[in-house]
Amino acid sequence: MKKTASATALACTLALSACAIVGKTEPAALYDLGPLHAQTGAAPLPALPPVSVAGVQVPVWLDSSMMFYRLHYANAQQPRPYSQARWTMTPAQLLTQHVKARIAQAGGVALPASDGALEVPVLRIEADDFTQHFASPTESAGRVALRASLFRGRSLVAQKSFHRQVPAPSADAGGGAAALAAASEGVIADIILWLHGLPLK
Repeated sequence: MKKTASATALACTLALSACAIVGKTEPAALYDLGPLHAQTGAAPLPALPPVSVAGVQVPVWLDSSMMFYRLHYANAQQPRPYSQARWTMTPAQLLTQHVKARIAQAGGVALPASDGALEVPVLRIEADDFTQHFASPTESAGRVALRASLFRGRSLVAQKSFHRQVPAPSADAGGGAAALAAASEGVIADIILWLHGLPLK
């Protein structure tokens, strides 16, 4: 009887251990927009006069570190989060950081909007899209859509929408992150070129 009871207890212990191992989840993979590099094959971005950069605004559903994708072949109206992948910061923070860094890299001056510097125009950016879009289970692209507005005081100087879509190198979170990083860099470069043609001084 004792041997039978011991064997039963051992079997239960092993079963519970197996469940714990199977139920254990791996930590989520973290992604960002990558380090800044000199843009190869493209004309250098122009240096800008001082401009205040407000934090990028995103829709409520994008205001987290979750990475979203859409399945156009199933239900394109449903943004779905990856369960094992996250951004290191929210998309708003990632985009704001890269806008300021690109302006500075080009030799311009990006001031925090909170400084409230007089006579310095304010750049405000709203993100309409920052997701990976799947046309099929094996084909996807990173899509970034931003709307930039330049203000001088309370007066709107100019506003324009920018959009870039870059094919993902793989149909997973890593591929989506790479495509969104490339699309973001392209859109930010477009915004800087647009600002260069506006009366910032």
